[in-house]
Amino acid sequence: MTSSQNSGLDPQLVARLSSRFDSLGDHMRQVAVDLQTLQSQLGTAPTSVPVSAPARPQPVPRSYVPTVPPQTFSAPQMPAPQQPYAARGPVSAPPVTPPPAVGRSMAAPPLRGPVVAPRPPAPPREPWWQRDGVISRLLAVAGAGVTLVGVVMLLVLAAQAGWFGPPLRVAAGGVFSLALIGAGVRVFGRSGGRVGGIALAATGIAGLYLDVLATSVLYGWLDPVIGLIAAFGIAAAGTALAVQWKSQPMAVLILAGVAACGPILTDGPTLALIAFFVATYIASFPAQIGRDWPLLQIVRTLPLVGTVLIALVGTDLSEPTDYRLLLVVVLMAASGMGMSLELLRRNVSDVVATVMTALAALPLLISASVFDRWTTVTVQLVLVAAALAIVLLVHWLPAHARITVAIIGAVAMLQAAVGSTTVDVRPVVLFAVALALFAAAHRTRSSLAYLIGSAFGVIGALTFVSISPPEALLDSDHAAGNAGIIIGGILLAATAFAFAYVLTELKLIDDGLQTLAIVSGVLALYGLTSATVSLG
Repeated sequence: MTSSQNSGLDPQLVARLSSRFDSLGDHMRQVAVDLQTLQSQLGTAPTSVPVSAPARPQPVPRSYVPTVPPQTFSAPQMPAPQQPYAARGPVSAPPVTPPPAVGRSMAAPPLRGPVVAPRPPAPPREPWWQRDGVISRLLAVAGAGVTLVGVVMLLVLAAQAGWFGPPLRVAAGGVFSLALIGAGVRVFGRSGGRVGGIALAATGIAGLYLDVLATSVLYGWLDPVIGLIAAFGIAAAGTALAVQWKSQPMAVLILAGVAACGPILTDGPTLALIAFFVATYIASFPAQIGRDWPLLQIVRTLPLVGTVLIALVGTDLSEPTDYRLLLVVVLMAASGMGMSLELLRRNVSDVVATVMTALAALPLLISASVFDRWTTVTVQLVLVAAALAIVLLVHWLPAHARITVAIIGAVAMLQAAVGSTTVDVRPVVLFAVALALFAAAHRTRSSLAYLIGSAFGVIGALTFVSISPPEALLDSDHAAGNAGIIIGGILLAATAFAFAYVLTELKLIDDGLQTLAIVSGVLALYGLTSATVSLG
């Protein structure tokens, strides 16, 4: 019965199906190998190359597709009557196992772009006192300060106590300072001796400078001119050594030591101390040329400016004025502005040089309250001429320096105008200056000139109102025949008109222009009314 049932099967069909299953298994294994190769190539390809999605396996040609359900690769379900073939041995197809890596390869997410490694966190900032070499530098500075104090005590306190003799004290100070310089040079040449060598040499140079200062001022053994020349040479040599060693701290330490200990030897800010500071100020300038040493600029300028200001404030106005102080002030302003211009010519972004320009001119501006009237006016007018020449002729001057010099000239002009006129005539001069600046601003399209002219116009208007108050408009006898009010009123109207007109031409503001025009019109009307009332 079994033979009769199995006799309906076609043996060739079974063999053909078996061979096709074998071919299908070989094909799937080859597809798996190709996919693994593609995955390895995608993993090693550069990230900058755009990566497409993994390709799907190519479909099996229809001639090789068996007539079996597509969801399984197991052996086909045979009909039950297969007994006749059992005697011959079962014809079983080799198992078709799907490649295990195919599913995983297809599930891999596509690459979306270059992979950026996470940025490592910034290392914590080390406190400044824990940085390498900070403690050694602090100890070197402290040692230099203690040594200089010892030199001052030797020169001053020993003299007050009567210890030793003046020649021995001066000689001991000089020998000790020279020994420090020699030791500093020797230590600097050794490995790791830079900090110690700089501290020793700077202390020795400052001590030698103080020794010369004491010899000239405290003991009077040297002529002041010879003492100034010697001090100039010491300061120049010290800063030259700092340049050779490429050490701004050394130059700063020398000048700071001299500035701190010098007033102790001269008993305050005397004219002799100011002269020695001027020598140091000029001698240390070559060290700044071609170098970005802002601390040296500050240490050069501040002690001198501070000493001069203290001397000016402490001047007794009841006694005859010492014009040597005025000469020193003028020399400091001229040299300071000239040296700052040279530094700015080499580096237009040197803001410190611009600030030092203002500081160098500050004592000259303050001196207007110390010296007599016409001397002050003359000096201020010279400063105005210098500032005007710098602004007009020095075309490479940076904006911050140009503004600073212009403000210096404006303040000097204001002091000259106030000092050279009486109260009745003062508005006339101020309005004239304002009109000149407005004309210059209109011609050169300079907002700086316009702003300075506006400041002079405001000050002139306030001064005019003080001499011609509103109640004077109702009383012709209050200011009848006053030429200053007549001319000042006319100039006030002209200044108000120029203020509004130039503002419109320069287009400095958009909002509030109508309000300023109304205010200018009111001021012009006030000035013309005051002039008319004064005419009677």
